[in-house]
Amino acid sequence: MAAAQGKPIDLHTWSTPNGWKIPIMLEECGLPYRVIPVNIGKGEQMAPEFLKISPNNKIPAIVDPDGPGGEPITVFESGAILQYLGRKTGCLYPKDERARVAVDQWLFWQVGGFGPMLGQTHHFKIYAQEKIPYAIDRFEAEARRLYGVLDGQLAKSEYIAGAYSIADVATLTWAKFHGKQGIDLSGFANVRRWLDTVLARPAVQRGLAAI
Repeated sequence: MAAAQGKPIDLHTWSTPNGWKIPIMLEECGLPYRVIPVNIGKGEQMAPEFLKISPNNKIPAIVDPDGPGGEPITVFESGAILQYLGRKTGCLYPKDERARVAVDQWLFWQVGGFGPMLGQTHHFKIYAQEKIPYAIDRFEAEARRLYGVLDGQLAKSEYIAGAYSIADVATLTWAKFHGKQGIDLSGFANVRRWLDTVLARPAVQRGLAAI
């Protein structure tokens, strides 16, 4: 159940796997929000005004006018935002400590490994002007390994950490682009089943369409 929210949350983001995580979470929680596009292709993330919100010049970032104690708060880094919104609303983030640890460890697996490694795969396969076979092979191999880890976990559970949670929200926006990473999901049946399920959620579809 979403917490009561008066003024909308300002969401500074762009249409990237990391950028889509937060509108999905906001939609899942039923929180009002306003998208403020940050066009990273034009370098808008380097603007001094954005630096005040996100010191690392990365999207996404939020400004919640109804933060702790009723005072505004800024939050940057997608994992931190997901945890903040989960604590604020009780949505997709369990209060039970054992269940929360299960969610946190898979959330950190995504933000520390799955996302960055797949991002490198995107870069060297698609965007790098010079195609370096060693780099492409290295990151494609790591992508396959990580999909194997995910598939193994999903063989034991419908969702990544038991019930549907912020760990799924964090991971699905990267797994959605498996083709760009050179990954054929025919070899990862559990990931395919899970991805079809989460992408069919109305809040996920609304969040993906928000940017």
